[in-house]
Amino acid sequence: MTDQPARRLLLVHAHPDDESINNGATMAKYAAEGALVTLVTCTLGEEGEIIVPGLAHLAADREDGLGAHRIGELAAAMRELGVRDHRFLGGPGRFRDSGMTGLPQNDREDAFWHTGVDEAAEHLVEVVREVRPQVLVTYDPNGGYGHPDHVQAHRVAMRAATLAADGAYGPGLGAPHAIDKIYWNRVPRSVAVAGFARLRATGTDFPGIAEVDDIPGVVDDTEITAMIDGAPYRERKAAAMRAHATQIAVDGPFFALSNDLGQPIFAAEYYQLVHGRSGAPAGERENDLFAGVAGAAGAGAGT
Repeated sequence: MTDQPARRLLLVHAHPDDESINNGATMAKYAAEGALVTLVTCTLGEEGEIIVPGLAHLAADREDGLGAHRIGELAAAMRELGVRDHRFLGGPGRFRDSGMTGLPQNDREDAFWHTGVDEAAEHLVEVVREVRPQVLVTYDPNGGYGHPDHVQAHRVAMRAATLAADGAYGPGLGAPHAIDKIYWNRVPRSVAVAGFARLRATGTDFPGIAEVDDIPGVVDDTEITAMIDGAPYRERKAAAMRAHATQIAVDGPFFALSNDLGQPIFAAEYYQLVHGRSGAPAGERENDLFAGVAGAAGAGAGT
């Protein structure tokens, strides 16, 4: 489409709040620079644990109203990040939160984990062909930490990228489109170790402190191919995380989920390029996810 911005970024996440924790600074940066940032969230996060006592009645085993509430939280978070294009895969509530590994919710007929990959990917193909992103960001094959919906989001995103480029697939879903670059969310081990050292030195009001390996996507530094310096967007990321109030408690540069274990908020965000060609010199990390993409790298606001 000729009226689209020159740079177009698509992120695929499992639940509301995943995007702000993993990519909040990246999303804010590219949105501020005029790129089209599109977020696709695969479920409403209906099975999340609620940390606000006054909203405990929304839990899945009570009123089951958490999903509808989290639609509003996600919208508020996107306002903080300046992201205008955020969607739920197949529409709000099409796929339900599957819960943690091994729970009976995994086998619900409408659970995202229970859905065929190609069935879910069809909905994402339509988005890809509409938005025509050059860059896709999602999880690694383990979903960062093994949650069924994160694993499924990875599978659906990678499958949709393949199908969207296939001219023989889904002619009614739009013109084929090949994504130039695909990244997985990562955290270099050295950065995680340093972040937890700062947390222990500073102290927080949280009852405990998480471990480095509790952080999704922690890998050896050598696997990192890109770093986005999100320092100018640190406060926007923190504000977006605070918007997910039923799930996240923020204490300065740190946060905790329902386990009340503190962990760092990372302003710099890290990625591993798994498809496409790096735009950085050999042996160096990229500092722009669009680096090397014809007509996109270096394009700024108003393009």
